[in-house]
Amino acid sequence: MRAGACLIALLLATTAHAQTPGTTYHRAPDAIAKALENPPTPAVAVSPDHRTLAILGRENLPAIANLSKPILRLGGYRIDPVTNGQAEVRVQWLNALSFKDIGSGRTVAVQLPSGMRFASPDWSPDGSRLAFYAQDTDGLSLWVAERDGRARAVARGLNGAFGTPFVWMPDSRSLVAYTVPAGRGSPPPAATTPTGQIVQESSGRTSAARTYEDLLGDAHDEALFDHYFTGQLVRIGLDDTARPIGTPGLIRDFSVSPDGRYLLTERLKRPYSYLLPARFFPTEIAVSTIDGQSVRTLVDRPLADDLPVDFDATVKGPREAEWRSDAPATLVWAEALDGGNPRVKIAFHDKVMMQAAPFDAPPVELAQTPARYATTMWGDDGFAMVVDREWRSRTEHRLAVAPSRPGQSRMLLTRNYQDQYGDPGRPILMENAAGKPVMRFTPGHDGIYVTGDGATKAGAFPFLATMTLAGGEQKRLWTAKAPYYEPVVAMLDDKGQRILTRRESATLAPNYVIRTVKGGGAKAITTFADPAPVFAGVTQRTITYNRADGVPLSATLYLPAGYDTKRDGPLPTLLWAYPAEYTDAKVAGQTVDQGNRFVRPRGISNLFLLTQGYAILDNPAMPIIGEGGAEANDTYVKQLREDAQAAVDAVVKLGVADRTRMAVGGHSYGAFMTANLLAHTDLFRAGIARSGAYNRTLTPFGFQAEQRTYWQATPTYTEMSPFTYADRIKAPILLIHGGADDNSGTFPIQSERMYAALKGNGATVRYVVLPNEPHGYRALESTEETLWQMTDWLDRYVKPKQPVAAD
Repeated sequence: MRAGACLIALLLATTAHAQTPGTTYHRAPDAIAKALENPPTPAVAVSPDHRTLAILGRENLPAIANLSKPILRLGGYRIDPVTNGQAEVRVQWLNALSFKDIGSGRTVAVQLPSGMRFASPDWSPDGSRLAFYAQDTDGLSLWVAERDGRARAVARGLNGAFGTPFVWMPDSRSLVAYTVPAGRGSPPPAATTPTGQIVQESSGRTSAARTYEDLLGDAHDEALFDHYFTGQLVRIGLDDTARPIGTPGLIRDFSVSPDGRYLLTERLKRPYSYLLPARFFPTEIAVSTIDGQSVRTLVDRPLADDLPVDFDATVKGPREAEWRSDAPATLVWAEALDGGNPRVKIAFHDKVMMQAAPFDAPPVELAQTPARYATTMWGDDGFAMVVDREWRSRTEHRLAVAPSRPGQSRMLLTRNYQDQYGDPGRPILMENAAGKPVMRFTPGHDGIYVTGDGATKAGAFPFLATMTLAGGEQKRLWTAKAPYYEPVVAMLDDKGQRILTRRESATLAPNYVIRTVKGGGAKAITTFADPAPVFAGVTQRTITYNRADGVPLSATLYLPAGYDTKRDGPLPTLLWAYPAEYTDAKVAGQTVDQGNRFVRPRGISNLFLLTQGYAILDNPAMPIIGEGGAEANDTYVKQLREDAQAAVDAVVKLGVADRTRMAVGGHSYGAFMTANLLAHTDLFRAGIARSGAYNRTLTPFGFQAEQRTYWQATPTYTEMSPFTYADRIKAPILLIHGGADDNSGTFPIQSERMYAALKGNGATVRYVVLPNEPHGYRALESTEETLWQMTDWLDRYVKPKQPVAAD
């Protein structure tokens, strides 16, 4: 099936060769269907002044009718041509809004029009009001809600094709919005008769591209891209004024300087590409006044079609431009010192540059970074933190810099960023008066506040700490204690004595709590209920075990409500996993007990199978390790077999899993894993593979964590492809794929051709295509169908104590 297909039959084959017509959607088993009907837990947004919580009602699963509305797939984006916003699958719609005063607990409901769907809520810098955009029948509108419950539309005709179409001005009384240009005509019609062929040509220059989806394909697509993505920036005042800024263009991103005087824009230009998404198109990054007068062009770069395939490869020249958060109007950007090629052997790969308004003095170099620049966390003239990362070694560096003394940097730490136990956390950021994020200093201004997950073998226990500006050991001020998992959301005073946390446990639904650090007092300020009480009786535990080579592994074991080992005996068990690559065996073997987490499945979660009598071994560690510069994937199959064997042995040893009734499953790279395990082991009676890729020759310029091309690592690509070994897969396998998959590399043709290979070799296989669904399935009907299919497959081939022969 091709990704563009609109009507695709569900293949419910009961034999290896029979094919039945498409059917209507199935309802999930009753317990699952009822759980899916419950509304999800609201989201929360804390105001910059930490006085108010915006409580945001989240829309439940959308109907398939919403996902089936006409969309356009252009330049890597999916848009709704009716509203000129992003397509249904790209937006988490909200449907209710209220404000809760953190001090008094008083709640004010915001009166919104019946049936309103809105997204991207954003507090004004002073915390007095909240802006968001809403979906109208024929477009998008900009709304502002006051803390007293009033709300109104302040602009209509927004252009949301690139994403969130507005930002606040620092004055909190106006916004800059990206709008559909006035007088825009009808979209360009498609020619009914071709006027010529489509030609692409290369002159011998290396131009590798990964397997991206939703790309431009012809001149009509280019015209549609121009029509729908071109927009006009407008300054919208809360006094109902509207002033255009500059000229219309393809403005992919924009931001206002902290002093409100300048505007930074990123404009796309022609020529476009049919092999790369829009973010690689020719780009102009420039500064203008807030009224649209041109001030400075930072870079006008060509199409970025010559990048190496390495993950740390980047464009030449200025990139990642932003405003320095703690200065009135200082432009900051990164530039590669290695020509964009991370394989170049030099001491420093990037430099970070600064240039202050009025941008007539030469830029200055803030720092050079040993690896690829990631971000800067700003504080003041005397302290900022620059972070870089290197993918190949999974290394992160943090450097202290003083913006008032550019060119001088000090290494604060070097670490493996996959190391959970050694994670020092991140500086706490707060919005300043301009609405920009800055680090929070201690009262003596000799340190910053830090928070982290606090991962240990016994569990994750988030913490609040201080770190001196000189670096070194942190001082813990507060650490969450069992049985709670309680991350810090915000500091409510300057001394870190009152904090806002989000507290949960294995039995308590997450809610927001005001905690007194020294006294230990805690006051809950929200009372969100359990969204799926049918799972309240489910038991969970973290189990640990070792791989054959000694690498310690772990998994979370879930058992159905009411299950008793002595009374009920071993259960049919589903192992659901997703492999991960590491460069250090010690890091790969880290175990973090999950016993203090509140787990309730949503969407297409495999955990719903607990209601159907299955044990679930969830997220068992499947590390693929390459130490000392070795390529992890060169021993992928061997390590995967060892990971799976260890997991199965461990859960069987506990007496809760029946070795003869084991199933394996996964989504995306987990589906790839599933097919490989069925091809290379006899551990499992059946498998479930959702939205996977199975033939790596179809992703020849890299995939997942593989940076080498097919031609550089042909044996690895071949051995890792379960398509190569389709004739060895004898256990029944269920293939499910979204008919409109939007994920790089997992085109629906991957499952289509895998099904044909399995069928041709006599396997027991069912192939289900979910019409109009992306990589992660969204519609209620598709969700219930997926869970029905998974249940039916396991009930048929795994639950019976004796194997079921194929018809």
